[in-house]
Amino acid sequence: MIRREDVYQIGRIGKPHGVKGEVLFHFSDDVFDRAESEYLILEVDGILVPFYMEEYRFRSDETALVRFCDITTQEQARQLTGCDVYFLRSDVPADDDGEMTWAQIVGFSVVNAANGNVIGTITAVDDSTINILFEIRTTDGRDVLLPASEDLIEGVDSDSRTITFTIPEGLLEL
Repeated sequence: MIRREDVYQIGRIGKPHGVKGEVLFHFSDDVFDRAESEYLILEVDGILVPFYMEEYRFRSDETALVRFCDITTQEQARQLTGCDVYFLRSDVPADDDGEMTWAQIVGFSVVNAANGNVIGTITAVDDSTINILFEIRTTDGRDVLLPASEDLIEGVDSDSRTITFTIPEGLLEL
């Protein structure tokens, strides 16, 4: 069984393309092209299910057409529309510098360096601007943003999946 903490989201399945089971795949991370994995993990009815890729081809920097094994009709492909797509963290190659990618840290716990308390969990990384932000769901259910600044990050522990932050006073109340 695939556990949710072992994967991270890389995109979503769009509408069928053609009549032979191909689907449009909107992705935020092209790791499936850089890694040695033969499958993508789709969330179907709340369950993470591996789907083996027969072939894929890029349409743009953010979309690809994918044909999964055993999905051969437009109707079968339509049933996958809207499914979130995930990738196993263990299959992600390190970047050229041996560093983790932003997408790999989604799901890490954020720890306050001042007191050692867990603040929450990183749910997404907004890297659409020069100022990268971590979107964090706090332990009390609020959503907050923390800047991904080297000045604030005290340490990253990939084994325990934690990032320790020095958090300026009042930042979490914004």
